[in-house]
Amino acid sequence: MQIKSVLRGSVVGMIKSLKRYRFLIWQLVARDIKVKYRRSFLGVAWSVLNPLLSMAVISVVFSQFFRFDLPYYPIYLITGQTIFSFFSEATNLAMFSIRENAALIRKVSMPVYIFPISRVVSSLVNLGFSFVAILLVALFMGFSFTPAVLFAPVTAAYMLVFAMGIGLILAALSVYFRDIVHLYSVLLTLIIYLTPVFYPYSLIPEEFRFLINANPLTYFVAAFRSSLYDGVIPGLQINLLCVAFSLSSLLVGLLLFGRLRRNFSLYL
Repeated sequence: MQIKSVLRGSVVGMIKSLKRYRFLIWQLVARDIKVKYRRSFLGVAWSVLNPLLSMAVISVVFSQFFRFDLPYYPIYLITGQTIFSFFSEATNLAMFSIRENAALIRKVSMPVYIFPISRVVSSLVNLGFSFVAILLVALFMGFSFTPAVLFAPVTAAYMLVFAMGIGLILAALSVYFRDIVHLYSVLLTLIIYLTPVFYPYSLIPEEFRFLINANPLTYFVAAFRSSLYDGVIPGLQINLLCVAFSLSSLLVGLLLFGRLRRNFSLYL
């Protein structure tokens, strides 16, 4: 009962804080986007060009050397790449958010988790630009979407909540353990190979599929790809798994962040 009340209080408290400080969050998001593209000639156009260029390079390599028998392979690739890139960027930005805003945190009284959450939201804006990249690739290849494409934002919402939870965990841990930054970089490299981004799930030998199945990103990528590439709404099971992973991540993130933030001032 105590854990349940703490969880309820954490979630309700976060929702109230997000509503109260929504203007500040959007200001932080706008600042992050401006800083990211400062002194860049093409500016936010890089949010569209980056996934396109990455997709082009990877498509050439994998289609020429591995010969996957997949129709419209660039569409298959960019849909998986988009979800993984969002997760990678969002969690990395969130991880640094507390330390980078240490001076402001010491001076102003506000819920500290606003900072990692604002970083995840700024990555969501970039995800929106990635949708443009997917559309451009589809138009170029003559690929037609089905009405199931309207379900893609639902998967993005799942991914947003999941990334918030992981971002809160990383942000809190990085205050105390600076080595987490390097460890997470290695972990992301491992995760991308354990996620069917470049290759089809069917290519994995049966005895190794448990590794892919144990990876939450597998289900987010599959759900996103289902609505865009396969043209069907993801099934109930995969939706339930995405919801379960998202909520579990957020609740653990809120609990851990709430417990560790009490001593942030001693380490910032």
